[in-house]
Amino acid sequence: MKLHAGEPYPLGATVDANGVNFALFSANATGVELCVFDADGKRELCRYQLPQKTHQVWHGYLQGAQAGLVYGYRVHGPYQPELGHRFNPHKLLLDPYCRQMVGKWQADDSHFGYVTGSPGDDLSFDSRDNAPFMPKSKVVDLAKLPSPDKAPWRHPISRSIIYELHVKGFTMTHPEVDDSVKGRFAGLATPAVLNYLTELGVNCVELLPIHSFFDEPFLSAKNLSNYWGYNSIGFFAPHPGYLSGDEIGEFRDMVAAFHRAGIEVILDVVYNHTAEGYHLGPTYSFRGIDNASYYRLHPNEPRYYINDSGCGNNLDLTHPRVLQLVMDSLRYWVEYMGIDGFRFDLATCLARETQGFDAGSGFLDSLAQDPVLCRVKLIAEPWDIGPEGYQLGRFPEQFSEWNDKFRDTMRRFWRGDAGMMGEFARRIHGSADVFEHGHRPPAASINFITSHDGFTLRDLVSYSQRHNEANGENNRDGHGENFSYHYGVEGETCDLAINELRQRQCRNLLTTLILSQGVPMLLAGDEMGNSQQGNNNAYCQDGPLGWLDWHNVDTSLQDFTRELISLRRRFPILCHRQFIHHSHGQHDTCLDWFSHDSEPMSKSSWAEAQCRTLSLILSGDLEYHQDGQRQALLLMVNADEVPRDFTLPVLSGLSTWQVLTHTQSTSCTAQSESQYRLQDRSLILLYAEFNNESGVIA
Repeated sequence: MKLHAGEPYPLGATVDANGVNFALFSANATGVELCVFDADGKRELCRYQLPQKTHQVWHGYLQGAQAGLVYGYRVHGPYQPELGHRFNPHKLLLDPYCRQMVGKWQADDSHFGYVTGSPGDDLSFDSRDNAPFMPKSKVVDLAKLPSPDKAPWRHPISRSIIYELHVKGFTMTHPEVDDSVKGRFAGLATPAVLNYLTELGVNCVELLPIHSFFDEPFLSAKNLSNYWGYNSIGFFAPHPGYLSGDEIGEFRDMVAAFHRAGIEVILDVVYNHTAEGYHLGPTYSFRGIDNASYYRLHPNEPRYYINDSGCGNNLDLTHPRVLQLVMDSLRYWVEYMGIDGFRFDLATCLARETQGFDAGSGFLDSLAQDPVLCRVKLIAEPWDIGPEGYQLGRFPEQFSEWNDKFRDTMRRFWRGDAGMMGEFARRIHGSADVFEHGHRPPAASINFITSHDGFTLRDLVSYSQRHNEANGENNRDGHGENFSYHYGVEGETCDLAINELRQRQCRNLLTTLILSQGVPMLLAGDEMGNSQQGNNNAYCQDGPLGWLDWHNVDTSLQDFTRELISLRRRFPILCHRQFIHHSHGQHDTCLDWFSHDSEPMSKSSWAEAQCRTLSLILSGDLEYHQDGQRQALLLMVNADEVPRDFTLPVLSGLSTWQVLTHTQSTSCTAQSESQYRLQDRSLILLYAEFNNESGVIA
């Protein structure tokens, strides 16, 4: 095969009828070698010096090469960590635009660009070849990838019900998934899984990271692995461990299967840092290609990395080529794989300019103007660990945001903490205090009680302390304050009264999640009572502790969750497109608050620290209803430790209240025509229709 000058664009490996064009950005390299391997990636066949550099892009056209060619790069340049340069041609490097990896990553000291354990650490230079332990890049002909089966519809974010799941953990113990595809993309595409999700009622899955990732060296040393996958190294390549074969089309086929079932797919993406870690980390790709361009380095000490991610490094999205890489990656997953949206891990990192977080940063502005990406769902995790890293409510209008205020408020309210009534009302209203100032709708708030990071729902009501001993860090890792409670016994118990209360609290938390304004996100397994035995940081638990337990399912909780989701879909006013304010015009949607004795809430009522009871009425026109029928929902909440009598508020022209659902341990019956007694720590939802046109509070 002959090497010609080729073209500097597009970046990566591009196939045409006569060969493959290779293009790699590196501003500071002095030379780039293209290394070609056999089909298994085990034996290097030949090397070529990329002959041309144009606008800081090294490129060459390999005549006669075809799709399927396996390759890597060796990049020459100065090894001067004190100046920010870490070139080392003894390290085989992955192409940042690699679409598919061949071979398995293996932990080995040869991945480090310096002599480990030497005086001065990374100031030394290591000449060991890491190629035997590195996956290689494989050329993929994008022109031959069939167009993705894009959803012919798109759920508005306000009507989405998000279900966060782990590709591997969701199916590993599933009795109806074949062993050959358990833990793989193909396993999620099986009818048993799709039927379960559609029957549950979710219409959007959010997948934990599926970009290729490696384990951190400190985990390998403890015989653990990075299970969650928040350690990306290949932003275009699906993680090889999730493929049951050797074709990346398996991922696209899975997305198409979800779409046929009426379910959208959102990817949890990690562009804030890479698997190369801190200044003493390994060299896999970006560090060896152009460390000073790809990463944010300390201005006065470029040997060290700015670490607002808490994972050792930050990608520098203020650099145009790094920004291009991220934007190209996002478009790839939409245009070639059919993805419907993204959840950005530690999104504050991505929006940092030199002066800090900027809602008008280059990255956020690029998303807003991009003709492909501006049409998909965008969700931010609005924090990092850097200065002023907490930015909830400050992202642009096209974003929704994970709302940890909702999470913490609902946990504390149902735990019985004092003084939570006002906060509870603000969160169930959609967190207008956080989002409305920017003219954003309730759908800006992604409401959640639990997520992959922390306790499961069952553990939230079963443990007062974390139990992360299996992680090998002496139980020091994970969140220390979880706003959880065990109700008498730490962990599992045979005490019937405690278990009954725990089940009731699970139903309470699920109900307030599903019925609140905003967008609910449910952690996979919470609806079936899944437990991680008190581990609130199971990122390294790739085993039964971290997988969903399909053999120990709480079917009654499953049925209850299914009923709740059905109610949310039945009543569109539960996911109103604007914030609801107190007015009572003929076609207004109204939200009114009452004490348990049906008196309108006053300032003094809201300020009563020990008050744990509340009623609210949500009323408005039936959306999509031809004759404009008005409806009303009444939610009565008792978070107290004793039963409470609730008087039904009186509305003019209202039909009889009908019970839709409740969380009590026994059947819910009225004390009288106007009164219900609610068990301690329970709630009830009722429904009625108006018989007149006004439908106003009497």
